[in-house]
Amino acid sequence: MTKITIAKGDGIGPEIMDAVLKIVKASGVNLQFEEVEIGEKAYLSGNSSGISPQAWDTIRKNKIFFKAPITTPQGGGYKSLNVTTRKALNLFANVRPCRSFHPYVRTKHPELDIVVVRENEEDLYAGIEHQQTPEVVQCLKLISRPGCEKIIRYAFEYAKKHGRKKVTCLTKDNIMKQTDGLFHKVFDEIAPDYPEIVSDHMIIDIGTARLADTPELFDVIVVPNLYGDIISDVVAQITGSVGLAGSANIGLECAMFEAIHGSAPDIAGQGIANPSGLLQAAVMMLNYLGENAAATKIHNAWLKTIEEGIHTADIHKEGTSKQLVGTRAFAEAVISHLGQTPTSLAPVQERASGPIVLPKYERKNYSKKELLGVDIFVDWPGGESDHLAEKLQAIETKGVRLSMITNRGIKVWPNGFEETFCTDHWRCRFETKNGSISKQQIIELLKNADEMSIDTIKTENLYAFDGTPAFSLGQGQ
Repeated sequence: MTKITIAKGDGIGPEIMDAVLKIVKASGVNLQFEEVEIGEKAYLSGNSSGISPQAWDTIRKNKIFFKAPITTPQGGGYKSLNVTTRKALNLFANVRPCRSFHPYVRTKHPELDIVVVRENEEDLYAGIEHQQTPEVVQCLKLISRPGCEKIIRYAFEYAKKHGRKKVTCLTKDNIMKQTDGLFHKVFDEIAPDYPEIVSDHMIIDIGTARLADTPELFDVIVVPNLYGDIISDVVAQITGSVGLAGSANIGLECAMFEAIHGSAPDIAGQGIANPSGLLQAAVMMLNYLGENAAATKIHNAWLKTIEEGIHTADIHKEGTSKQLVGTRAFAEAVISHLGQTPTSLAPVQERASGPIVLPKYERKNYSKKELLGVDIFVDWPGGESDHLAEKLQAIETKGVRLSMITNRGIKVWPNGFEETFCTDHWRCRFETKNGSISKQQIIELLKNADEMSIDTIKTENLYAFDGTPAFSLGQGQ
């Protein structure tokens, strides 16, 4: 018997979890459930992470975590438990299938059938933020080659396993040439390993626009973390309701399954919540566990229920719905349809599933790394770049010269524009004529800056890897 960890969560969480577990048990699948308490009660009891060490132990022991939505209290000091869980358990892939159920759930896109595969651990969701000056804060965007390789290969393997025909990569590498550029580069490296699957790339802005307008162009989408968070909700919403979508968070050892919607405290306790999103997550969990017969039976029973017009309030529409029901009655309707298949909606066919096994990451031959210069970030409220340049030129040392100053990325010295608005946060680039610099020279620059009462707040070394500069130019440089 497989034991899984469950958490009933907050708001509507307990209601929809009870409904879904009733359906799962009625399917005949042999599972044992071990419950933990997470979320609002844990937060308010003084645990700022929203989860106790004992709950962590249970989740890590059972490896499979099935959770209802939770509430993070408002105010500072509380970290998102969803993000923490994904990162702590190395749940690198967030998988969200979204499909239209026309004409039973109203949508402008009746042919939509998309799976969003979102990188789950990196990007701006690393959550590394600092205030550096009175006017400027920063958030570090971290993209790694191992992270890119895992999520992109997972997307292609998912497409292969589920009979999908196309994988589309979405990035903003025309602007973020290093971070998003790496994601796109790895995509282009891996795609040829799957010649039977069509691959293409779009810039995220036009890609999102086309998703909202003509989602039929897409099949499987692989995307970095922040963009994936946004577009997966966009895709779910244009199917008819975010309340119908579930998601899987997949790691190399553990997995977490959840609905994509929140805890909806405004309707908690009223018995009207739609359990469909959490039920779709349960279907994904059963397929992951290899319980394919039960997953298929539940999925087809749910489709039959939708097709029969038995709908909860969020999707109930005059003319398309036949019966308005609450959470419990909807679950009972699904149970009554177990063993049946839809006649109008396409039925789900049982297929072998189970976890996707990825090859072990192999670190590439280490690149030749050369230090070419340094960006010294300065807190200076003066507003005049020429005046700042004079102060910085006074700290130059041993052939190291000031070559550029930017403000919020735009070059303001030399030859900046009077029209450019500047904050108190300046990137000051120092380089040498021969193209290399030592750490000792950087230390000397910082020592001189301190003696001149220049407030240095951060440095970034400028490297070339295998002879290719690996840092951004100033905008306008």
